Amino acid sequence: MWIRLLKILFFALIVRPVVLIVLGLNIRNKQWLPETGPAVIVANHNSHLDTLVLMSLYPLSQIHKVRPVAAADYFLKHKALAWFALNIIGIIPLDRSNFKRDLFKQCHEALDRGDILLIFPEGSRGNAEQLSKLKGGVHHLLKDGRSNTPVCPVMLHGLGMALPKGTALLVPYNCDVIIGEPTTIPNSSREFIEQLAETFQQLSLQCLTRHQALDDSTSKEAD
Repeated sequence: MWIRLLKILFFALIVRPVVLIVLGLNIRNKQWLPETGPAVIVANHNSHLDTLVLMSLYPLSQIHKVRPVAAADYFLKHKALAWFALNIIGIIPLDRSNFKRDLFKQCHEALDRGDILLIFPEGSRGNAEQLSKLKGGVHHLLKDGRSNTPVCPVMLHGLGMALPKGTALLVPYNCDVIIGEPTTIPNSSREFIEQLAETFQQLSLQCLTRHQALDDSTSKEAD
C-alpha cells in the first residue's frame, strides 16, 4: 500500500508539475485514450519523458494500472534504478535477449488483470523527433487469443527536444500528444507495422510543434 502511495506522490508532486509548468502540452483526442484495460497504448519513443507524460494523462487513482513495458537489461542493471522502475513507474521488464515462448508471460498476466500496457514499438529511443524502424512485438504479444485487445496509437512530438537521449538537462519545450482511434491488430505482423507507420504519419500532421519547426526551418532558409 505504501508503494502505491509513493507512486501517487511522485506523479502528483514531481511529474505533473513538470508536465503542466515546464512542458506546454497540446493534447488532442484524449477521449480515445483507453480508460480501462485490457488495452495497449503504442507510441513513438524519443525521450524518457515519453513514459511519464503518457502516464500523467491518467487520474492518480488509476496510474498503477498503466504498465510500461521496458527493457530489463537497461532498467534492472542497478539496484536503485530497478527498485524505482519496478515500484514507482511499475514497468514490466522484458528480456530482449531471450526469445523464449514465455517472453510475454508478465504482459499477458497484466492484460488478464485489466491493466493498460504502454509499449514503444521502435524498441528503444531514437533521435529527437525522428521515427525509427517499427518492430512487430505488439502483434506477437496479442496474436494468440488476444487479437481483439484495443490498441491505441499515440504520436508524441517535442519531448525529444525537451529531454533528448543521452542528456539529463530538461529544456522547456512545447510538446504534442496526438491520440489516435483505438483499433485491433491485423492478421500479419508486416501488415500491423505498415498500418501503424501510416497511422503515426497521419497523426504527426496534427502536431503543432512539427509545423512550427518546419516554419522556422523555412524562415531560416529564406533569410
